[in-house]
Amino acid sequence: MKEQPKKICVLGSTGSIGRQTLDVVRQSAGAYEVTGLAAGSGGAALEAQVRAFKPRQVCLFQEAAARDLRQRLGDMARPPVILSGMEGLQALIQAEKADIYAVSISGMIALRPTLWAIETGARIALSNKESIVTAGHLMMDAVKRCGAELIPVDSEHSAVFQCLAGENRAAIRQLLITASGGPFRGWNRQQLQSVTPAMALKHPNWAMGAKITVDSATLANKGLEVMEAHHLFGVDYDQIRVVVHPQSIIHSMVEFQDGAVKAQLGVPDMRLPIEYALGYPERGALMTKALDFWDVPDLHFEKPDTETFPALALAYEAGRVGGTLPTVFNMADEQAVAAFLREEISFPAITEAIGEAMARHRVIPNPSIEDILAVQEEMIKS
Repeated sequence: MKEQPKKICVLGSTGSIGRQTLDVVRQSAGAYEVTGLAAGSGGAALEAQVRAFKPRQVCLFQEAAARDLRQRLGDMARPPVILSGMEGLQALIQAEKADIYAVSISGMIALRPTLWAIETGARIALSNKESIVTAGHLMMDAVKRCGAELIPVDSEHSAVFQCLAGENRAAIRQLLITASGGPFRGWNRQQLQSVTPAMALKHPNWAMGAKITVDSATLANKGLEVMEAHHLFGVDYDQIRVVVHPQSIIHSMVEFQDGAVKAQLGVPDMRLPIEYALGYPERGALMTKALDFWDVPDLHFEKPDTETFPALALAYEAGRVGGTLPTVFNMADEQAVAAFLREEISFPAITEAIGEAMARHRVIPNPSIEDILAVQEEMIKS
């Protein structure tokens, strides 16, 4: 008897990870049925997704975009219900009763939607960093309370998750989170003064959105991943080490108490961790170029240069202090990266802004969602 397709709701469907998630669904030979889509804006991209996957419900952040989409889809025999705003998004998540919620919304706006998805008790294929970085204590408590299943989509955390399959987590000695080092690996601080947005947006291995690409260049992204790993896998910060691996073939490793190290390898293609998160514990068909070890270059490993790229050290500090300090790290980084992309500040000034914001902040321990969002709002206004 043919297995029924799993219902999937994609939150953030027009972003980079959302589009690749739908690409995995498209190639999955009917294993998934898209029942809901949510996006920040509409336009031709979302219209094409709706026509291709025919979801029951769609939500856009702005009502004007929702009205535009209704007009665009006026010729469909069975157009979807089109909602708008955070209330519409909550209604979509709670009404869909999907088997899988693929949360690929970027930024802190994903905090409440991620929590709503967790509260359904479904599987969460999570690629949003901010929800775990700023509210990891709340998210992981909700996962346990609601019986949900949270599977990370970030390539590094997916790699750790895969390495831990069948293992006793109490036997972990340390997590080894790999980093490409970005386009400016080996540069000094004086050289970094000349970096332009166009230069920072040329990642050597991965095709990603602008914000995460700049974060990879500053190592702020790796700092966010360290904080994520702390919450996702329940390990102390002293048990998380970043290893620069320029080839991006090893996506992360786990060292166990007996000294054994397990690594997950593959070509740098986000469809692999996406497919794994959707289909776990089963593995799907090959959707990417296979890793050919005869053609693999030499694999190199280095210590991160935290003097030239201090964002990583600041992230460890924010994580160890906890409370609302990770929120400040994340928000200061968002604001500084946006200013850099507008060519208002230099590349090194991104990390300087993060350090200054952290130094000014009075930490709220064990914050609620409201505390976290209040800190965010205060930083937006300042």
